[in-house]
Amino acid sequence: MPMRQRRHRHRESFSVLLISNTGQNARRFHIGASCIRLLAVFVLCVCAAFGWLAYHYLTADVTMASQVNASEVTRESELLDQVVEQEKSIELLKEEKASLDRRIDELTAENKALLAAAKTGKEESASGVEETSADPAYPSRYPYSEAGEVFQKFSESDPYVSINTREKGSIVAAGDGTVTYAGADGEYPLVIEIDHGNGYRTRYMLPQEAETLHEEGDRVKAGDALASVGENNQRMDYQVIHEGKAIDPLIVFEAKG
Repeated sequence: MPMRQRRHRHRESFSVLLISNTGQNARRFHIGASCIRLLAVFVLCVCAAFGWLAYHYLTADVTMASQVNASEVTRESELLDQVVEQEKSIELLKEEKASLDRRIDELTAENKALLAAAKTGKEESASGVEETSADPAYPSRYPYSEAGEVFQKFSESDPYVSINTREKGSIVAAGDGTVTYAGADGEYPLVIEIDHGNGYRTRYMLPQEAETLHEEGDRVKAGDALASVGENNQRMDYQVIHEGKAIDPLIVFEAKG
């Protein structure tokens, strides 16, 4: 039988000789080509993985930087929008301030005009009071010749003032006028009423009997004695009537002063 020829496989290998500096213990290593190929493939894989990681790292940095830049741009845009809004608010406030300033000036002018009018009216009123007080028919004179004091003031229930009187004093006319009544009524033994012809009437009322010095129809002047006060006369009730309504006589006295 013929013999089959066997092919011998050639294996490539590399020898690595490690020689010590001392010349002893030299070692030889055999590395096959397949191992070198595997090692090369491994190195390539490691390099590829490193490159892939580096690429993603750089890409992430770029993406993050882009996001940061976009965020900064957005923030800057928002700030600019706020600045614009605030500038608009400032302009509106300036307009409102200008309007308020104009209103203040107007009110100030109105107040000055009112004060001037009030001052003028006060002066005219004072002038009118002086003119009225200068009228001899105006009942501004104190109705008693002595220093009698008012001990009971005017009120709605008692529409007159009560004056202390004493002996040797006289009841006097408060202004020029005509005696319209002189006599007693249901409450007072002596009542004297004078019509001053200007809407004013005065009544002199004595709770005790006294001698009257005038009759109805007599003309009297301010300060003329109307009745003598005796030792029994300790009081006089004095009433001022204007346009049919009793008023406080102290107002008339004060208007004189």
